[in-house]
Amino acid sequence: MSDLPKHVDIHEEGPREGFQIEPGPISTADKIRLIEALAETGLHHIQACSFVNTRLVPGWADAEAVVAGFKAKPGVDYTALWFNSNGLDRALAFKDKLTLSGSIALTASEGFTKKNLNRTHAENLEAMRKQTALHLAKGVPVKRIGIMAAFGCNYQGDISPAQVVKTVEDGMTIAREAGADITLISLADTMGWAIPPRIERVIGEVRARFPKQTIALHLHDTRGIAVANAHAALKMGVAQFDTTVGGLGGCPFAGQKGAAGNICTEELVLLAHEMGIETGVDLDKLIEVGRLAESIVGHQLPSELIHAGSLNAFRKKAA
Repeated sequence: MSDLPKHVDIHEEGPREGFQIEPGPISTADKIRLIEALAETGLHHIQACSFVNTRLVPGWADAEAVVAGFKAKPGVDYTALWFNSNGLDRALAFKDKLTLSGSIALTASEGFTKKNLNRTHAENLEAMRKQTALHLAKGVPVKRIGIMAAFGCNYQGDISPAQVVKTVEDGMTIAREAGADITLISLADTMGWAIPPRIERVIGEVRARFPKQTIALHLHDTRGIAVANAHAALKMGVAQFDTTVGGLGGCPFAGQKGAAGNICTEELVLLAHEMGIETGVDLDKLIEVGRLAESIVGHQLPSELIHAGSLNAFRKKAA
């Protein structure tokens, strides 16, 4: 356990990830209500919305109204997602309110690249070259490489650690050509193929090849073992995770209807606290926000913790 981090940096993606897939409609006011409630829990990173094609992702047709409407809390970074120059321009309109940074977004599975973006891997590399240059030209830093389907793919099957490393190398080449300094590599279990031994192998090989970059994880709970995967990663010293309150969300292009979304924020916080790792998050407040999220979407969310309550709440009762 000597590699355990002292603190975990949690990037909350519930609003963006959740409302992109909920059949809804979810009102703009409710989206704002959730974002503002999350900021009161001690979270310091909240991905608030997506500036994406509203025909493909109608749940974020009101992205501008949401960003304009929520009251930003000092000390909280609010971010957004976009995939093209139009989305970037929409985000730049809120540069005084949002923390904007670019990402070289690649996929270790060509099958998912085609399904998700309608591109081949080569076409996506060229798109990322252009997008990276565009970000830098508009003053938006590019410090992150994100690898989707890093642990397996519903369209292509198992993904080897070597393929993940090769995909990161492709991203590093783009960064070098553009003059971008990559400090973070995010590995996404987009379709829930990861198990702890695979987490250990992939992180181990990526870290061996790129020892200077921080590794972050984006875990989906499709098969119910995201917490086990997070535990394996924490023991390897991984200290940054993307999560969603209540387990909101899921990938609309994963080809698995009804699959669970990301690892639940509150479940990761509970795990970290019980392992002696700080998060800065008030777990009981966060559980209440999870219940709020469930009431907003109008159906039960995957999180068991928002129904069971925290261990500390029961410790107080027992005392």
